[in-house]
Amino acid sequence: MTKRRLKALTDPAPARKEAAPGARLRKQSFRDRLASYRSHHRQVGMDSFKRMLRRPATTLMTWLVIAIALALPTGLHVGLNNVNALSGGWEGAARLSLFLKKGLADGDAQALAGQLSSVEGVAKVDYISPEVALDEFRQASGFGKVLDELDGNPLPGLLVVTPLHSHSSAEAVVALEAQFKSLPAVDLIKLDMEWIQRLNSITELLARMTLALAAMLGLGVLLIVGNTIKLAIEGRRDEILVVKLVGGTNAFVRRPFLYTGLWYGLGGGVVAWLLVQAGLIWLSGPVSRLSALYGSEFSLLGLGFVDSLLLWLFGALLGLGGAWLVVGRELRAIEPR
Repeated sequence: MTKRRLKALTDPAPARKEAAPGARLRKQSFRDRLASYRSHHRQVGMDSFKRMLRRPATTLMTWLVIAIALALPTGLHVGLNNVNALSGGWEGAARLSLFLKKGLADGDAQALAGQLSSVEGVAKVDYISPEVALDEFRQASGFGKVLDELDGNPLPGLLVVTPLHSHSSAEAVVALEAQFKSLPAVDLIKLDMEWIQRLNSITELLARMTLALAAMLGLGVLLIVGNTIKLAIEGRRDEILVVKLVGGTNAFVRRPFLYTGLWYGLGGGVVAWLLVQAGLIWLSGPVSRLSALYGSEFSLLGLGFVDSLLLWLFGALLGLGGAWLVVGRELRAIEPR
């Protein structure tokens, strides 16, 4: 029996026969390592999440702090989207009011209206005579008796120019205004969308302020998560030393803390989404009633599917980044002696 074993060990033929299976073993070893790597990540990720759930009060407080930091710029972003939606509808109804010179005959005014209606970019031109304008003012103001005491009609004729929808942008309407200023029969031009242009400038300023606020609060989230992970590392200092003593690398040791930061950021993003949605639900009723008083069917726009995913992803990346900034430095300082 012993001679047979020695012969089997020293005979080169069996070694050559086992060469092919050896190559397959190397391929299986790579797949096994990859499967083990995925399994370890899954295990570490779940273990990190379970550790957080074992401290519900601390985890909830951290999530709330991160959520408030993310919900503030997100709420401003949603508000700006709603303002832009409103102003976009108003821009579509932009009109030019051309006040005609006093004493211009109705026939000349109507001829001018027909001439302007053929201008490129103009949808229609409505002529309001001085008499019609005075009657409308009398009904709207309630000063009928006072107006009856006047010697004459102080109101001029008016041409209301409505641009085409394709020419209702601010630049196109301003171009029409510049074109009509040279008309000799026109005394004054009033652009009805001037206040909308001011509103657009204000919303642009608020958009930049929102970006600046998001950057500052994002930095705050990085610091919050980094400080939380630092405390977690100090709490597991002895465990880290033991793992390093048995040969654990820094990459192996820092993996649970990176997942912890990821869960903190993702949880904060989800809670921020819930806060924003709750605020929208709370405001939707009053906004709908207010818009109904103005004869509008406007309703609040919320966070869409893509915006919600971006919020969650942004929170997760901030949490992961905050953990990454702290873990490497802290683990290098913890070495067995």
